[in-house]
Amino acid sequence: MTAPFVHESAYVDEGASVGPGTRIWHFCHVMPGAVIGAGCSLGQNVVVMNGTRIGDNVRIQNNVSVYEGVELEDDVFCGPSMVFTNVVNPRSHVSRKDEYRRTLVRRGASIGANATVVCGTTLGEYCFVGAGAVVTRDVPAYALVTGVPARRTGWMCACGVKLPSGPGTLRCAACGAAYRSGADGLRPEEGAR
Repeated sequence: MTAPFVHESAYVDEGASVGPGTRIWHFCHVMPGAVIGAGCSLGQNVVVMNGTRIGDNVRIQNNVSVYEGVELEDDVFCGPSMVFTNVVNPRSHVSRKDEYRRTLVRRGASIGANATVVCGTTLGEYCFVGAGAVVTRDVPAYALVTGVPARRTGWMCACGVKLPSGPGTLRCAACGAAYRSGADGLRPEEGAR
């Protein structure tokens, strides 16, 4: 893999770690202590704060700030102008840096444009947060959530296609993957294709 590319208008501070093949575009700022994996893409005007971890093959679109306390696992997609938070009750005149809450975005999750993810939540593997949704609680793996506040409105295949609704086995019309729906959520069926 090639060395990271950093546009001449971007800043990557000393002490930040950027993996091979990662592309950092116009007007970005990666702060000391940030860890970014291999093969990532940071669109225009992305800020990555110190103490954050970004996995491999992550796509962060324009105008996103990844605040301290946020971790993005491999293959995460962050849509344009989506928002992370790290404090529940911010006040300008009260320092709450010791109250940052962790936000974990699991492998393969997608977050739509202009969505907001309130801190202290976990977004499950391959979940899909619709554009403009406001996530205020944990999102199950493979769940499609939409609205304000975000509620589950369906299930998504790992390939990004909405699954049919119903009990039992759900099969993706695009790739053929099969999932089992149960009381504990949705799980891939072993060996099914």
